[in-house]
Amino acid sequence: MAIQSIEAYSVVLRYREPFRIAPSTTVESHNVIVKVVTDFGVIGIGESSPSERVTHETPQTVIETLDEIAPNLIGMCPLRIEQISETMDELVAENPSAKAAIDIALHDILGKVARKPLFKLIGGFREAILTDLTLGIKEPEEMASDAVKAVKRGFKAFKVKVGVNPLEDFERIQKIREAIGSEIAIRIDANQGWTVNEAVTLLKRLEAFEIEFVEQPIKGDDIQGLAAIREASQIPLMADESVHTPEDALHLIKENAVDMINIKLMKSGGILKAKKIAVIAEAANVPCMIGCMGESTVGITAGVHLAAALKNIQYADLDSDILIADKLVSKGGAELVASQRIPSMKPGLGIIKLKEELLGNPLRVYK
Repeated sequence: MAIQSIEAYSVVLRYREPFRIAPSTTVESHNVIVKVVTDFGVIGIGESSPSERVTHETPQTVIETLDEIAPNLIGMCPLRIEQISETMDELVAENPSAKAAIDIALHDILGKVARKPLFKLIGGFREAILTDLTLGIKEPEEMASDAVKAVKRGFKAFKVKVGVNPLEDFERIQKIREAIGSEIAIRIDANQGWTVNEAVTLLKRLEAFEIEFVEQPIKGDDIQGLAAIREASQIPLMADESVHTPEDALHLIKENAVDMINIKLMKSGGILKAKKIAVIAEAANVPCMIGCMGESTVGITAGVHLAAALKNIQYADLDSDILIADKLVSKGGAELVASQRIPSMKPGLGIIKLKEELLGNPLRVYK
């Protein structure tokens, strides 16, 4: 079996409403869909959701990266994923979300060739995982109202975006907790928005609200600061922007700077390296969450399969496709039942059909 061609498509997906986090506000997601076609007629589907802030990529740089990588993959065996990953890294440094699109498509092919759902081939630990729902930054009362509506829809956990102003952030959490009661999990994500002193002071006040964990309170490269916050706070500390690679995970663990790690396929370069991060963390008794950027159901489905596969991925923030109004996948993919994400039992990712009107014609066809 060999890779015969690779197709790249540009898609623009609108959010249901403007989505605000500490650094920015987003109204649409600009992604790249990849199809890897084999000489056996098996086609794998992957997705890149680049972030200029997190991975220093744009849709244009994703295409430029694919221009460098894709022609060199033609003729290679799609099942030799580690070999292809090494080839991609040798050809282009960084650019993980571009590589993730290829990696996800290769894993889709792996499942289709084996005629098994992907999660059963890469671990098969569980058949569903609870996802939180992200509450973007708004006025405290509006966020509390959004939380109440989501609880009525069946959600049992929230990731609350904060990091703009510590006093307002405290009020946001207070109002949400008062509105939803004590049975619903609250996780908070400052997206690097606080200083070390702000984080230590505010987290101490927030302990009364039973916060499950705090994600990336300060700048990603301030490892000593993370260690100081972890030492001072009773709320578990999760790293996101601080961990892109398996090497990053090992470094933070050695520095005692993290209680938990948020793995994202777009940061790690796909499923292969995401698994390596999870294994390193498991060896250190550090639980992981699988998160997302602005993926459609394509990328989210890959994340669901990974979460279902591995024991140490104990939490999930797989909700970007819920927040997006435009539905790229018209048939198949991961399901959402109340707050549970459930992988398809079809081979591979289990994505059957994409909406052609959103996909359009390929920007590139590499042969």
